[in-house]
Formats: sequence, structure tokens, C-alpha cells
Amino acid sequence: MGLFEGKKGLIVGVANDRSIAWAIARTIMEEGGECGFTYLPDREDDEKQKNRRRVEKCTRDYPEQTKFLVPMNVADDENIKQAIDKTVEEFGKIDFLLHSVAFADRDDLSRDTIETSREGFKMAMEISAYSLVAVANAAKDIMNPSSAIATMTYFGGEKCVPGYNVMGICKAALDASVRYLAYDLGPRGIRVNAVYLKIIRLIA
Repeated sequence: MGLFEGKKGLIVGVANDRSIAWAIARTIMEEGGECGFTYLPDREDDEKQKNRRRVEKCTRDYPEQTKFLVPMNVADDENIKQAIDKTVEEFGKIDFLLHSVAFADRDDLSRDTIETSREGFKMAMEISAYSLVAVANAAKDIMNPSSAIATMTYFGGEKCVPGYNVMGICKAALDASVRYLAYDLGPRGIRVNAVYLKIIRLIA
């Protein structure tokens, strides 16, 4: 019997087959777990539906464990609700939720942190940090006792890493969010943790 036999959950943040979220989801499914996946909504003018197709490509070898794919924009509360509604429709309750979402404007990442634009800061913080709070809040009532929420953090939120810039601030906020969410959700039997990465490839 696999470690995730009989467990069901939602994976947020698979972009392609090189995503850390996909490596985790694949392991879960190989250990017997069932997963629903969200993906970044495709643009209306993208007839090829590239975002959806990338996730479909990842999951095609696991047809029995992959229960649904649904678009979700983490900056849109109604969109989050629709994804959670689909999760309820398929699973009822879930045992795990993986949050692996982060984004900052390339222009802001390429300049010194002190020169980060106001709009770029707000967007990076909303998508990279607040989205965990928003998704956890939307999912809290459908999580089983002894369930778990996990997100992805990085050394750059603890120490200054040249080139990581505004994302380091976002990871620091994410780390604090994990602690406060763990406090809020612990009495419900929901654990909240962050997977800590010491090394990450930075793309300038």
C-alpha cells in the first residue's frame, strides 16, 4: 500500500513537467493518491490552450489518479471558489492541498529591489504570498481532520540573495503566512507547512 493510498487532494501551480509541483504530484499519485489540478487560465485568444495542454501532458500517464483539471486565477476570489466547488463535486472532502504559485514581473526582478515598482510589488505579493491565504481560506471547510496544506518557500526569504530581489520579500511574507495559518487551522486538525528550498535556479 502506498503512502497516499485513499488520499485525495488539490494541486495548485503545475505549469509544466519541470515544475516542482508536478514532481510532488507525480510522487503522490505513484503512492496511490488521487489529485485534482488547477492551471493558469489561458488567454481567450490562445486557441491552442497552452496552459491546459501543458498540465494535460504531465498527467496523461496517470489517467486513473488524475480526477480533473480546472483553470484557476489565484488573484480572483470567484475563480478560486469555482475551483474549490469542482473539488467538492469530485472529492467531497480532501486530505491535502499543495500551493506552488509565485510570480513577479520580469522587469522588477531585473532591477534592484529598491527600484521595484509599486504595481509590481503589489502583484508579486498578491500572487506569491496572499494567494496561499486566499486558497487556504476557500478550502478550509472541505479539508478532512489530519489533513495538510503545503507551500513552497526559499532561502531568499530568510537571507538576501542577489538577483532574487522582490521575490525574497514575497517569500518572507509567505513564510509568516504559513505560521499564522498554522495557528488558525491547527485547532481544525489541518497542518500548514512550507517546503524549504535552499537552492533554486534564477532566471534573469
